[in-house]
Amino acid sequence: MSTLSKVNELDARRSAIKMGGGEAEIKKLHTDGKLTARERIEKFLDENSFVEIGTFVTHRSTAFNMADKEAPADGVVTGYGTVEGRLVYVYSQDSTVLGGSVGEMHAQKINSLYDQAMKMGAPIVAFLDSAGLRLQESVDGLDGYGKLFLRQSLASGVIPQISVILGDCVGGAGFIPGLSDFTFMVSKNARLFMNSPNTIEGPEGKSATFDTIGSAKVHSEKSGMVHFQYDKEEECIENVRKLIAYLPANNLEDAPVYEVNDDLNRVDSVLNSIVPDDLNASFDIKTVIRSLADDRELFEVQAQFAKNLVVGFIRLNGSTVGIVANQSQEEGGLLDSKAAQKGAEFIQFCDAFNIPIVSITDVAGFRASVEEEQRGVLKQSSKLVYAFAHATVPKVNVIVRKAFGSAYIAMNSKHIGADIVFAWPTAQISVMNPEGAVNIMYAEELKTSEDPHSLRAEKIEEFSAMQASPYTVAARGYIDDIIEPAATRKRVIAALEMLYSKREQRPTKKHGTV
Repeated sequence: MSTLSKVNELDARRSAIKMGGGEAEIKKLHTDGKLTARERIEKFLDENSFVEIGTFVTHRSTAFNMADKEAPADGVVTGYGTVEGRLVYVYSQDSTVLGGSVGEMHAQKINSLYDQAMKMGAPIVAFLDSAGLRLQESVDGLDGYGKLFLRQSLASGVIPQISVILGDCVGGAGFIPGLSDFTFMVSKNARLFMNSPNTIEGPEGKSATFDTIGSAKVHSEKSGMVHFQYDKEEECIENVRKLIAYLPANNLEDAPVYEVNDDLNRVDSVLNSIVPDDLNASFDIKTVIRSLADDRELFEVQAQFAKNLVVGFIRLNGSTVGIVANQSQEEGGLLDSKAAQKGAEFIQFCDAFNIPIVSITDVAGFRASVEEEQRGVLKQSSKLVYAFAHATVPKVNVIVRKAFGSAYIAMNSKHIGADIVFAWPTAQISVMNPEGAVNIMYAEELKTSEDPHSLRAEKIEEFSAMQASPYTVAARGYIDDIIEPAATRKRVIAALEMLYSKREQRPTKKHGTV
């Protein structure tokens, strides 16, 4: 063959591989409202930036008629490209090729990609759409899975890992998003579960369906496995790009800094009246968060899970900051096991990737119920305390209203290592709600008083002034400054600028155990 013939053969082979399972399979995907594996990569990466690796890899199995089966790229497209000019590695499972099933070479391609991403210190994004383990390859497929899970574990805290579920992700494949930092999922055509509803025994099995155990709604609202849920693939992929813009490439770098058009000294008079006079009335903490943020933009994480705690990313002076805030509009802002889990995981990510943390405290305590005790609220809340205490990134806390008892301690208080703690004049910091404290301390007096209502009001005011006042707490050094709410943005930015060069050593150890 001449060189020209060989080049033509190369082009023909490459073109055939790019067709995956063929035109009929691609048409079926489009009819179902799905993109192909390659279309997903094209929409995700900067235009013309994708470089494919392992194009010509295919299976080498001969058992169970596999020798007669074509598997272009072995059902997974792997390579690298850029997002806003920054290097990102990506793999996309092709459900038109053997259902996107994972066999020996399929897994080897992904594992090789992980090895390169770790060497280069760049994020890795997985578009998951697979029927699961390739049964014809049995233990070789399991070996591939195991080696992938090992690489994911080693990469944890070193490079960001993002899973995007756009089809089936079932059985052991569910460990991939479980070991990732963030998981995206579409509402239609996507399923995530360990055991099929057909295998669930007993009364639960009779009512179990794929929707009740594996839908995006279930995992974004109940299990917490899914951090972001969207209706369409295009919207989902665009928001993966948006998330990456907030993140550093690896644990040795800082997140990218963007040009700031918003006034760093902007004040917001709305905050001076946002806290209701009624201690038990609610207000939207997201209004406070957006008031702090550059251009008032909040990229919320796990918005549908444990809504009583808001976590997400904002920018302050162009730099990424992690937000953890109590939301009084949900469950009265009380902490519970799910909120503690959500907060702890987010804080650990921020700490691993050098992202400063700003907490906004408005918490009266922990939700009291038999269900919460049985669910392990103490264990999960301990993890929240550990995450804040263990984090060495700059930590700023703003107490805007209620800060009672052990929930106050858990929410990034000075006592567990916050670097700077601000309080608004509306703050109340105490062992418990002043009304509850008075009912306990003056129980006998209130029973025998001729005017218990007036006595209670008097003692509540006295307790608030002597014990719960931010000025009393600041006098003990537990609050660094009491600030005007309207000026919170500029005060927090100034604090983070001061903390930019923070260095904090921890005791030498392999790792913690909480």
